Amino acid sequence: MNRRTLLRAGAGLLGGSSALALSQASSASAAATAPAADPTDGWTQTSFTYSWQKPWNLDLGDRHSYSGGVHRMWVYATDEPFEEGNSTDPRTEMRWKVDYTTGNRMWDADVYLPSGTDHASFVQILRGIHPSGTPATDIMLNAYKANGGTVRRYDGTVLKTGAYDTWFNVKIAHQASSGTGTVRVYFDDSLVLTVDDRGPATRYFKNGVYNHGSGRAEARFRNIRYWRR
Repeated sequence: MNRRTLLRAGAGLLGGSSALALSQASSASAAATAPAADPTDGWTQTSFTYSWQKPWNLDLGDRHSYSGGVHRMWVYATDEPFEEGNSTDPRTEMRWKVDYTTGNRMWDADVYLPSGTDHASFVQILRGIHPSGTPATDIMLNAYKANGGTVRRYDGTVLKTGAYDTWFNVKIAHQASSGTGTVRVYFDDSLVLTVDDRGPATRYFKNGVYNHGSGRAEARFRNIRYWRR
């Protein structure tokens, strides 16, 4: 084989190697830039109904408005509880009428927390029927005034700061079982929390504003959806 043939062969091998390298690089780049899976992939959007919980001595319109697809709910620390004689904190909440014990369920909505909302829950999974001595909720997301609005799991793990006065999407996916299940929380479709639930129970979702602090608390919701799998 003469020198020219060797050079041609070498160029061909180098070209093939370069093409392979470029192909691999392109594949890696494509993989790196591929969008993350949507948390609702494999889930089916399902209808739901709800009832209202609000200060027992007020009309719903005194603590709720609906306009342009947005539910606004507010409450004052001095308001009455949702039932006369009840000792819980004041609230204005949607109580979802889709009780469940097992299976995959997901609450999904855009949330807006106005400045000043402090020590207030805006979404929770309530364990309506649960064994004695076990907690009343599987999860609560609470708003606090620190750092431009901080969202915490209960009063502990920080999930978001700078939450005031901006819309962000929240999804809570619950894989409930006859034993201990799993709760996943997504903000703007990014997973921010994975925790165990509190064990067997019959539970349901609630969203609104449940004021554990002082003054006025408010939360707004739009694009509220319910998913099952």
